[in-house]
Amino acid sequence: MKTLPRAGRAALAAVASAAAALALAACAPATMTDRGGYIADSQYHARSADSRIRFLVLHYTEGDEPASLDALTGENVSAHYLVPEHPPLRDGKPVVLQLVPEAQRAWHAGVSEWQGTTELNAASIGIENVNSGPHDTPQGRTWAPWPPDQVAAIIALSKDIVTRYGIAPTRVVGHSDIAPQRKIDPGAAFPWKQLYDAGVGAWPDDATVKADLAGRAPDAPADVRGLQMKLARYGYDVATDGVLDERTRRVFAAFQMHFRPRDYAGTPDAQTDAIAQALLDKYVDRSTPVPPDATETAP
Repeated sequence: MKTLPRAGRAALAAVASAAAALALAACAPATMTDRGGYIADSQYHARSADSRIRFLVLHYTEGDEPASLDALTGENVSAHYLVPEHPPLRDGKPVVLQLVPEAQRAWHAGVSEWQGTTELNAASIGIENVNSGPHDTPQGRTWAPWPPDQVAAIIALSKDIVTRYGIAPTRVVGHSDIAPQRKIDPGAAFPWKQLYDAGVGAWPDDATVKADLAGRAPDAPADVRGLQMKLARYGYDVATDGVLDERTRRVFAAFQMHFRPRDYAGTPDAQTDAIAQALLDKYVDRSTPVPPDATETAP
């Protein structure tokens, strides 16, 4: 019998080995994944797990698109998405820029806290939006508008994210909510109510706010400690000592910019207190603990 040359035998063996591997792969369970040096079997699923992504944080860039893109693709700062002021359309849909994969951590939240979580970069998706922010004039502060086409893109992007990750309404926040001592974005003009109407984020019910006012004038003084405790239960990093210092005022102002933007001076008034209570009534379970140093009964 004629013997094949050594090279021929090697080639035939390689073909046979490949065929055997293909046959094995064909009959292997769908849960088997060959990763080169080992095979991972994913047929079992642990119950004690959740998504890394639990928060959505919205920002403005305080600059135009070229400057924003340059900053967000440089060092020290990044975000998962950048929404242009006027997003271009493709197939009738707005195009947004994804700068960081969602599975990776972006550097957008900095030193921040929300609902007891302090490492928000590791637990959130950040959306930067091209907007110039505040403009101070002798007549006072004004805010750059949010064009309708940009708002539509923000809503589409945000709604997709909160749906895919099951992000709770109270965890859709602004940079000013999670870092009120140093940030004011996305500002008093940001269309939070429009996002809520589209199914993104939280908003108080008008009827509940009216009921919680309980006949008080909207600008009547509110108890400082009571409001501090309400905002602490909702998620803000705020003292509950009853002292109206600058740190507390900045927290009150951040809350007002989000939910009562017509007046965000940081004054503890009855309307702010009623809005806070209405949000707690709507979104926060009464079993949610109050801060450790608080002794009042949770509302």
